[in-house]
Amino acid sequence: MKDLMRIKSLLSTEIEALLNQQVKKEAHSSSIYLSMASWCDRNGFDGSADFFFKQSNEEREHQLKIYKYILDMGGTSVSPEVTNIKNDWSTFREVFEDALDQEIAITQSFKNIVARCHKEQDYVTLEFLNWFLREQREEEYVARRALELFEVIGEQGTGYWDIDKNIGNIKYSAE
Repeated sequence: MKDLMRIKSLLSTEIEALLNQQVKKEAHSSSIYLSMASWCDRNGFDGSADFFFKQSNEEREHQLKIYKYILDMGGTSVSPEVTNIKNDWSTFREVFEDALDQEIAITQSFKNIVARCHKEQDYVTLEFLNWFLREQREEEYVARRALELFEVIGEQGTGYWDIDKNIGNIKYSAE
């Protein structure tokens, strides 16, 4: 019955496709963070493993939020296949460099969807995406701060131990 009431989608074909691509990117991010958590755990970085487990869960929540939005707007959500997940890093620092790169890529992807919404005057989806833009501001801030710990604390002596212990203390407070 619900499908009969939603004969026409409120999303354009292009925006629906972009949102489904974003669902896949969020699923990919969740899997990458899960892999990072595993690597950190295997290498004795328990604080960082916990940090990445939480990040993985957040990305999964983002994926589901977009997935549900597509459905609510009368569109068709596509369950993504996730492949090509990196499982090994050369250094502890490289894990966090990749995490920052991942967040920057996700931010850019959202900016592209927002630009398309402006072009199509899809203000409903634009309003929905504003939450993600604010979230990305926080995600990038935390990723940058985590990477800065390598500079501030240093990697010599007990540096890795100190970095690992401080990862969970990074908070975004600009709100």
